[in-house]
Amino acid sequence: MIKEDLSNLQECFPEHFTQTEKEKCKTLFYKKLSLISHAYYHGKMQTVPKVPLPGFNWFNVWYTPGVSSVSTTIRDDNQASYSLSNRHNLVAVVSDSTRVLGDGDCTPPGGLGVMEGKAFLMKYLGGVDAVALCMDSRDAQGVHSADKIIEFVKMVQPSFGAINLEDISHPNCYRVLDELRESCDIPVWHDDAQGTACVTLAGVLNALKLAGKKLSDCKIVLYGAGAANTSIARLMITDGADPKKMIVFSSKGTLHSGREDYRTDPKFYRQWELCGITNPRHVLTEEEAFKGADVVVAASKPGPGTIKPEWIRSMADKSIVFACANPVPEIYPSEAKEAGAYIVATGRGDFPNQVNNSVCFPAILKGALLVHAKAISDGMAIAAAHSIAAYAEQRGISEDNIIPKMTETAMFPKVAADVAAQAQAEGLARHPLSWDEVYRMAKEDIEQSRAIADMLTKQQAIPPIRQEWLQEALDWAVAQMEK
Repeated sequence: MIKEDLSNLQECFPEHFTQTEKEKCKTLFYKKLSLISHAYYHGKMQTVPKVPLPGFNWFNVWYTPGVSSVSTTIRDDNQASYSLSNRHNLVAVVSDSTRVLGDGDCTPPGGLGVMEGKAFLMKYLGGVDAVALCMDSRDAQGVHSADKIIEFVKMVQPSFGAINLEDISHPNCYRVLDELRESCDIPVWHDDAQGTACVTLAGVLNALKLAGKKLSDCKIVLYGAGAANTSIARLMITDGADPKKMIVFSSKGTLHSGREDYRTDPKFYRQWELCGITNPRHVLTEEEAFKGADVVVAASKPGPGTIKPEWIRSMADKSIVFACANPVPEIYPSEAKEAGAYIVATGRGDFPNQVNNSVCFPAILKGALLVHAKAISDGMAIAAAHSIAAYAEQRGISEDNIIPKMTETAMFPKVAADVAAQAQAEGLARHPLSWDEVYRMAKEDIEQSRAIADMLTKQQAIPPIRQEWLQEALDWAVAQMEK
């Protein structure tokens, strides 16, 4: 029987399955179980009041006529919205659903599962309230427009303390983020870009400590040139990586100063920036790029087979491979290890070393919200990366445990406090607080969020998981593998 927490899942697969087959079967299992459980619960999030109602007359306080005084106070001072409403702790998860995980354009409502998932993680891990807003970005010609997303966010920003952009296809994602960061009065954060870059940097820093290497000395290959890897490159370089030792692959080859297609197309300005500072020798092939590389970070098309084992065999001693495509990594960890990789990380929680944005974005947003930050800067993302890496190092790291897991509750208020401190150091905070104040407030909010979820579960206001779902998903996955 499969345990409710799925801790014994690996033991439930047929013994004749190879390790790679078990890994593939897990992917199928999780997809099927997700569909079954989402259908039962009708999604993951709901709205719950945060105030008591001791009697009928309190409707006059929480709503009309009493609430009129709240409206007029905020009218006269918009900053009062942070203390008189939930705006101070509320994030909009905005997406046009044009690049949902590895599944591409899923239509606007097709992104709701992921956006609700983000809201779920923000609440449970960071004590942050969030709402999924999937919008249609198509213009009159049916083309997905960055301008539509920009206009939408500007229109809704008065209701929120921060905006989390998610699953917007490139090149629109670059312009949307850059323009909104400049024009909005609240933080606009692109989790696929800055979030992925933050947690990847944290993982790489600890992997390099175990390998006995320095970031500034490493030859780095970035496989993929979308929002994630271009942001990873930017943060790594800002934190000390040498761009001359960096090679970035797009779907059309390596980036270098001779890429006229990127030079002449303004939509790809982020890639063109990297063309000018990386790969000075104009390396063109994977075989040459991977040879002697210390670190490979892949954020490209889902595998398996996207990254070849023979490429990893040619890497430097104690090589580090981050295969972060979802839902299937570019190469399975077992294959990468067999090819000689010293440390392997993926975006999956069922493999060692999960490099997942959920380790960083709840805390980063919490820290930014508590000090009413105007923006989330690269400096704040780097501060979070070092905070995450330091937390893991203090509790102990190893080749299969380089980064904290989502279950390590104590990490999140510390990261929030470090992010808030960096916001204040950069002059981005409108509501200064001490490190200890941010830590205490974040810790209390996170504990309250978990207590509410636990209480509702124990009282079965949230119905329990059913064993038959687990067995149905397992039977289906195994049957698919044995076809």
